[in-house]
Amino acid sequence: MPAFRRAILACSFLLLAASTAVAQERGQAAERAAKSLLTPATDAAIERGLYRLASRQSERDDGSFGSSGYGRNVAVCSLAGLAFLCEGSTPGRGRFGGNIDRCLDYILANAQESGYIIAPEGASHGPMYGHGFSTLFLAEVYGMTSRPGVRETLSRAVRLIVNSQNPEGGWRYKPDGREADISVTICQVMALRAARNVGVAVPSETIDRCIDYVKSMQNGDGGFMYMSDGGPSGFPRSAAGIVALHSAGVYEGEEIEKGMNYLLRQMPRAAGYRHSTNYFYGHYYGAQAAWRAGGDTWRNWYPVIRDVLLDNQLRDGSWVDTISPEYGTAMACIILQIPNNQLPIFQR
Repeated sequence: MPAFRRAILACSFLLLAASTAVAQERGQAAERAAKSLLTPATDAAIERGLYRLASRQSERDDGSFGSSGYGRNVAVCSLAGLAFLCEGSTPGRGRFGGNIDRCLDYILANAQESGYIIAPEGASHGPMYGHGFSTLFLAEVYGMTSRPGVRETLSRAVRLIVNSQNPEGGWRYKPDGREADISVTICQVMALRAARNVGVAVPSETIDRCIDYVKSMQNGDGGFMYMSDGGPSGFPRSAAGIVALHSAGVYEGEEIEKGMNYLLRQMPRAAGYRHSTNYFYGHYYGAQAAWRAGGDTWRNWYPVIRDVLLDNQLRDGSWVDTISPEYGTAMACIILQIPNNQLPIFQR
């Protein structure tokens, strides 16, 4: 090889290395700036919330939370497990490792041979919510545990989601493929993304059809309707729509830009805490959308929702919600811990 070609190649490698180093440094600086918003008061609130949540795990020792209604729902159990994982604990390790193990016990015990994850005594009117959150939890713990049956259960759960996608490209309350709404759809596509991240096969056509469905649900104002028969935009479903596109691999484009502009007009406000429906559900996705956007969006968004949540935490460490205090507490702890960047599904 002529000397000048070797010199050119050497310069190219040096430029590439320098460019990579600069990108890494910028990324690390961004992460440090994001984490700086986790104040000592925030850390203390998270710790109180997680210990309160741990204390509410069933005395029946099956890993569930509460004793009636949504309390024994697999969604609540899975969200509690995700909240413990966000702290940095893993199955059998860390302050909440035992709680995560018991969450896993409950999800595996309620996984049917068909792949459907549902606890009949704690089922809600929309059991596919529970299935989606449970599949997400299984995907996040897979690889952290040598527990037998996790891979098989996760694969069956994914297969049920794929097979129950409706003709529009979405999902609804039951795995029958008849209807779709954007709220249930985000639960399924986020679970599919997490499963794909750990090597579980998800057909590309399933994701492509989901992308088309979510995009078709966007209104002219940038927000998202609930179902395809029309309707106004709303903050919870619009946050879900943006995160659904992110989960499907769509991070830029007109839909993302318009959707984020809509969300920015719906910034968290202290006055809305106890008066809006689906408060925690909406901000669970809103925080994820802002986190992935980064920059000023995150720096402006997180302190507001952080302070609202801290102001409304009860003395016992919990947060109130109409579904259940365990649900509200799990969701609040997840939102507050997003800057920890512990879970792959939340990472940028």
